[in-house]
Amino acid sequence: MNDQTETSAKLPAIPVLSLKGVRRHYVQGKSIIDVLRGIDLQVASGETVALVGPSGAGKSTLLHVTGLLEAPDEGEVFLNGIPSSDMDDDTRTKMRREYLGFVYQNHNLQPEFSALENVMIPQMIAGKKKKEAIEYAEHLLEKMGLKDRIKHRPAQLSGGEAQRVAIARALANKPHMLLADEPTGNLDPMTSENVFNVLVDVVRETGLSALIATHNPELADRMDRMIALKDGKLEELDTLGMSGRIAFKQRFVQV
Repeated sequence: MNDQTETSAKLPAIPVLSLKGVRRHYVQGKSIIDVLRGIDLQVASGETVALVGPSGAGKSTLLHVTGLLEAPDEGEVFLNGIPSSDMDDDTRTKMRREYLGFVYQNHNLQPEFSALENVMIPQMIAGKKKKEAIEYAEHLLEKMGLKDRIKHRPAQLSGGEAQRVAIARALANKPHMLLADEPTGNLDPMTSENVFNVLVDVVRETGLSALIATHNPELADRMDRMIALKDGKLEELDTLGMSGRIAFKQRFVQV
């Protein structure tokens, strides 16, 4: 192995996501609310991270900034090493469509389209041929256990089925990273269990990176790392050890 090869082999992999000194505030009347207060975070390729914390802590805001839906007031968001501040509008849109996948608490499916068509939509927008979009949408829905429901519209699906369609839609363009905001928050415990099992399994199988905001302790425990957002700051749970993990869940997750 030559010196150049040895040097290349030692270079650290570029994180899929990196936040450096991210701040975000809102104006409420005459007050300024600091929601994110200097957030630093890295997510490696294939790593899954649970984002937990009390309601109103700013988890959704952090996901919005990470997903290029909101710009930070200070700091920088890097996706695959590319600073978001260097992206023009077209590049940001392309990154949202192709680099990132989004799952929300509400499925937000298009009511006039079938499950299959909802999963095809992001592929068609990205310019894929219809035949290819159909085949991959069918593949994803089968993985979600919805092979027999592909022609059903959202109103004909149960809450858990609709959320699984939403997960399939988020994966339609083979993103590098999945961002999920309370993906099982609107579901009953049994349905929630089924949906997050599907979610975790498909993330593991595809090697996706994932940042998932959740109040569900079982889902959080199945991630590679658990981080807490409180008072605008992140706390890395893994640095606390197992006893800290249990105490943290009592403080933040079961609220």
